[in-house]
Amino acid sequence: MSVSKKRLVVGISGASGVILGIELLKMLQVLSDYETHLVVSRGAELTIAAETEYSVGEVLRLADYTYDIKNIGASIASGTFKTAGMIIVPCSMKTAAGVACGYSDNLLLRAADVTIKEKRNLVVVPRESPLSTIHLKNMLVLAEAGAIIIPPMVTYYNKPLGFEDMNRHIIGKILDKFGIEARGFTRWGENF
Repeated sequence: MSVSKKRLVVGISGASGVILGIELLKMLQVLSDYETHLVVSRGAELTIAAETEYSVGEVLRLADYTYDIKNIGASIASGTFKTAGMIIVPCSMKTAAGVACGYSDNLLLRAADVTIKEKRNLVVVPRESPLSTIHLKNMLVLAEAGAIIIPPMVTYYNKPLGFEDMNRHIIGKILDKFGIEARGFTRWGENF
């Protein structure tokens, strides 16, 4: 890693909406001052095949570094591995529950646990509807632990013309939490 590059851990779990994780990686790929460290769950692999035209290999190639979810000893599992934080997009309710309970039985959960304990930015993009009381309680636990919860809600003030515009806006909100200005992101009061 170059000393000037900031590391971002990206977790893609098995919830619907994996295109958000894919588009996030594509946006980060063009930023020369960031490098991405990606871990993909088995559920995400299935969802990639079900929801997109991408292969898992193509998604993995969008990241600078990739890790097997079973490799609990990977660098991103340690607090001494300095990062700018972690984004879980999309975040399944299973993953949210695991992080909320500190149940770090795979690398994605362990990397999130490390992010929380090191007090780094953890952005969780939960995908489920409707939300049960259990889901809401788990998200409250995450928020109380310092995680930033960004449900991928559609906005209308930016006048989206399609899914691409909606996805770009959600990703812009995610990256904003790391001080990254996403191309094509429209803030309230701008350009309208």
